[in-house]
Amino acid sequence: MSVSDLSRQGIAGPAPVLLQAVALTKRYGDQQALDGVSFDVRQGELLGLIGPNGAGKTTLLEAVAGLLPADAGEVLWQGSTVSVARRRDVMFYLPDGLRPWDEQYVSRVLDFFAAVYGQTDEQVTRTISAVNLAPVLRKRVAALSKGFGRRLMLALALLTPHPLLLMDEPFDGFDLRQTREMMELLRRVAGEGRTLVLAIHQLADAERVCDRFVLLAAGAIRGAGTLDELRAKAQLPSAGLEDVFLALT
Repeated sequence: MSVSDLSRQGIAGPAPVLLQAVALTKRYGDQQALDGVSFDVRQGELLGLIGPNGAGKTTLLEAVAGLLPADAGEVLWQGSTVSVARRRDVMFYLPDGLRPWDEQYVSRVLDFFAAVYGQTDEQVTRTISAVNLAPVLRKRVAALSKGFGRRLMLALALLTPHPLLLMDEPFDGFDLRQTREMMELLRRVAGEGRTLVLAIHQLADAERVCDRFVLLAAGAIRGAGTLDELRAKAQLPSAGLEDVFLALT
């Protein structure tokens, strides 16, 4: 059970703030990709960055991870400004559509990643089982379907020791049943103490898996909070996330 689960049940107060983005701004010529974006991430939660394609979700994740220099703003870790170098130690970013090492076998990629982060054979075996990679261990990465390619990348993220995982469209390439399986997996990961930020454009998926939401449109935040908090802001007390998003954006 995650810290956020306990909070929802009234067993504990709000979870401690792990990360804060403060007034992050990014322009590409005349395009305002991020417009003073501020939000926080709480320990042990699944936070959804919600918005359509082009809303700025990927730019925001890259700016938080330190892969993309912001024009203004800062990122705080447990209340203190965190350097780009330090971010590599505390957060791991999983981009959308990434599939490196095409000519390597899946098993070798997993073993290499585990060695880099000092993971045991038992941890590798457990991760393979968790994401159901056993059928493709002897295949080359280039031969994987989109779904198995995504499973491999999720496995690599789970093999890292970072307390915060940033994932861009983690359910892309999965059918409905597979998406539900991966949602259950990510909830278990959060329940074991890790914190996840998921950029998702499918609002139904986000509503099922996330504890809180940051609504992003045209590079600006239009709302942040639990679904009940966003319903109150939109004055739609029984609406789903999709209707709330449309009302606030």
